[in-house]
Amino acid sequence: MQYRHYKGGLYELVCVATLESDLSEMIVYRAADGSIWTRPKDVFFQLVEVGGILVPRFAPVS
Repeated sequence: MQYRHYKGGLYELVCVATLESDLSEMIVYRAADGSIWTRPKDVFFQLVEVGGILVPRFAPVS
């Protein structure tokens, strides 16, 4: 599934992984240039303030 970052980039969610040290869930995602990134699941899906408005950090692209 594709997501758009609030700053404009497109990313593909690759999988949900488990962090070995504390068993927390991590999101593994791929940028358009092929680079692979990871973030804690709660951070990936959190709301961020942009111009005084809360928006999703990553919003699903339909």
